[in-house]
Order: sequence, then C-alpha cells, then structure tokens
Amino acid sequence: MATKPFYVAGGWRTGDGTLDVHSPYDDSVVASIGVPTDQDVEEAVVRSAETFEDSRNLPVWQRAEALMHISRRIGERVDELAQAVAREGGKPLKWSKVEVTRAVSTFRWAAEETRRFGGELMRLDTEQSLGSRAGIIRRFPFGPVLGISPFNFPVNLVAHKLAPAWAVGAPIVLKPAGVTPLGALALAELFDETDLPKGMLSVLPISGERAQQLVEDRRFAKLSFTGSGIGWKLKGLDPHKHATLELGGNAGVIVHGDADLDFAAQRIAFGGYYQAGQSCISVQRIFVQSEVFDDFLTRLVKQVESLKVGDPLDPTVDVGPVIDRGAVERIEEWVNEAVEQGAELLTGGKREGQVYWPTVLTHTTPDMKVCREEVFGPVTTVERYQTFEEAVAKVNDSPYGLQAGVFTRDVERAMLAHREIRVGGIILNDVSAFRADQMPYGGSKESGYGREGLRWAMEEMTEPRIMVVSHVPL
Repeated sequence: MATKPFYVAGGWRTGDGTLDVHSPYDDSVVASIGVPTDQDVEEAVVRSAETFEDSRNLPVWQRAEALMHISRRIGERVDELAQAVAREGGKPLKWSKVEVTRAVSTFRWAAEETRRFGGELMRLDTEQSLGSRAGIIRRFPFGPVLGISPFNFPVNLVAHKLAPAWAVGAPIVLKPAGVTPLGALALAELFDETDLPKGMLSVLPISGERAQQLVEDRRFAKLSFTGSGIGWKLKGLDPHKHATLELGGNAGVIVHGDADLDFAAQRIAFGGYYQAGQSCISVQRIFVQSEVFDDFLTRLVKQVESLKVGDPLDPTVDVGPVIDRGAVERIEEWVNEAVEQGAELLTGGKREGQVYWPTVLTHTTPDMKVCREEVFGPVTTVERYQTFEEAVAKVNDSPYGLQAGVFTRDVERAMLAHREIRVGGIILNDVSAFRADQMPYGGSKESGYGREGLRWAMEEMTEPRIMVVSHVPL
C-alpha cells in the first residue's frame, strides 16, 4: 500500500515512517499515512506565521470564493468522502453521507458569513461632553490558529476549524485525530485547488504529545480544540492564547406527559445510537414523566431493537462499531458495573468485536458511571420524574452542560427549560443530538469554553477594534 502524504503549506510530503489507519469494524488497514518530521512541523508553523501578514489583508471576495469552491467540490465527492469516513471511523455509510453533506453546508455558510462579517457604527454623541463623535468597530484576526479535531466527525468538525479561520483571514495548522486523518487530508486537497496563500493550511497527523508542544508555541494566537477534558489542560499551557474548547457531555432529554410519545421514542432511538453514541450531544440520560413512563419505555425499547447493527459499509446499517477496542471494553465494563449495582438491562448489553449492541438501562442512580460520566457509546438510561421542575433538576445534575432535549407542548415549560437548564443549547421537541452548522454551538460547565458555528467561531477567532472619529456630523 502506497504511503499517503500529508500537507505542509502547499506541499505534499511523506515524512519519516508511517501511521496505519485501521477499520474499527474488521481491523483491515484502510490507509498508510506519512508521519511528519520535526522539520515538517516547524516549517508548517513558520509558514503559518509568515503567511498571516498577507492573509489578514485578503479581500473578502477572495476568501468567500475559495470557501464556495471547497463547498462545491465536497458536493461533487460526497460518495467518495462518505466511503472514507465509514472505513476509517466505522460510522455507518448513511450517517457518513449526512456528515459530508453537512460539510458542504458548513463551507457555504462560511462563504456567506464572510461577506456579511462587517463592522458596527457606534454613536458617541450620547453625552454633551463627548461632542460630535462616532466609533467604527471592526474585527481583526488574532493570528495563526492551531486546530485539533476529534475522530467522530473527521470531515465536518475539521470543516468547523478550517472554514471560519479562512473566513477571517487566519492561517491554520490542523492536527486531525490519528485514527481518522483521511477527511482532513481530503479537505487539504480541495484547499490546494483555491488561490488562497498556501501557507494558510498545514495538516499534520502527529501524536498528542507533539501537538501539546504546538499548543505551547507562542506563534499560534488561537487554539480551537474539540475532544476530551484534556482540553482544559491544553488551555492552561499558555494562558495568553485565546481558546475555544468543546469537551463533550452526557446529554439529558426530558419527555413530558403531553409529548408525542411515538415521535419522542423514534427521535431518541436516533439521537442515542446513530453513530454508536459517539457524539458529544448523543442522548444519554432520558427522564420521563411517571404518568407515561411505562408506555414510553415500551415504545423506546421497540424502536431501539429495530435498529440494524453491523458493517458500516452496508447502507442499511444504523449502528456500527465504536472506534477502538479500549472504547468497547470500557463501555462494556460500565454497563456491567451498573447492572451489578442494581440497574435493569432492558435491551442490548452485548458486544461482538468492537460492535456494542444498542443498550437501554433503567433503575440507575445518578452516581453510576453510565449516568455521571460521558459514555460515548450506544447506551442510554431511562428514569422517571413527577414534576417538570424535578426533571430540570435531574438534567442539571451533571458536571456537563452541552445540549439538552425537551419534549413538551407547553410553552411555559419550554421557557422554563430554556431559562433554568445550564447547557449551551435546548432543543425543543427533538433530541439533544440536533445541530445546524450555522447555529452557536458550545457548552457550559465541563463541556467547554466558547462557541463554534461559523459566525460565532469567526468572532472567537477575532478581536474588536474601535476607531473613534471626531467632528462627525451625525
């Protein structure tokens, strides 16, 4: 198998040694990737810093056209890229196609936001003593960006690093997940087709230890990290560096008695298992009003048991493998531990290789790992509540706060949830797993710091600067 090169500021290189990418389903070698040398890494950083002086002054039309070109080209390669996502990460083909299609939208939104991302005129003749003055407020990029992306969305979460950086004129060095680097390298191919300065992108498939050294490098002004709680440690390595962190969750969903129970069960069966639960906003903790608890539980288990499990390349499969053996062993251990502590297993609870069957537990307690921690696997817990206020408290009883779902027809309950549940997003009458790529996305508490979502990410990568103009006839 030929070594697939990585990308350094316009050049494709094979470095020193190789990294084999394995299928989580059958352990076959999907690709062999070149590993960057220290010299490759240093050149990527140098070119990024040098390019910033030009990239920050690029006209808006040039940035927007480049982003639209990438959007169109992804659209032309949806099937090819989806196959790569399914092979390297084990995500079922049907969901891999959804991810790649979302990346089309992500780059298109970035192009549109680039053209809209202007400034603000502030009236300063608000007091007699201030005279006739006005403020012109514009946003300017901090500097080069270091992006670190996770394995679970190897195309679209990479897009959420690259697109806003280029939109504001910032170069970016990207460290993709070592187990799923193919999506990032494919996007590098499309970047290389644009007329943006080549130093605006390098994709380095390096280890976490080597990436940590880059976090400490002062030539990067901004860190954009999606992954585990190690992000807090990375943020602390350089207190001067601006950072956006998206660090996961154990999302709660409330099903009140006035909800459409069939629809709620159907959507929760999707939101808890659609990529083997390996999404930061996957449904994990479900709270159902007592009056409808038994009825809903029957409907949910039926929906979960109807999910097809198996080969991610089968277009009819709903649930594929988890990413590696360590993950499936941890999931199995947590479920078994919960059962030993008194939880009831309603369905699932078995594994085959790195495939773990969709699992539903009840009679759990808040201190169990399947409730307290992020399972990041195809496991949900279902418990009852009496009052809506009690349900809100149960959702909040978590160290995380990324997103939550609320099924109710009552507007007052919806507004109460929006006000009281400490998460970055409330999804009304749908599951926590919903995300539109243009919306602000991020969490509270241990779930992270800052927001992504094109315009919001562009603001996170820039700073406001005001120019006060005197003697302005307003």
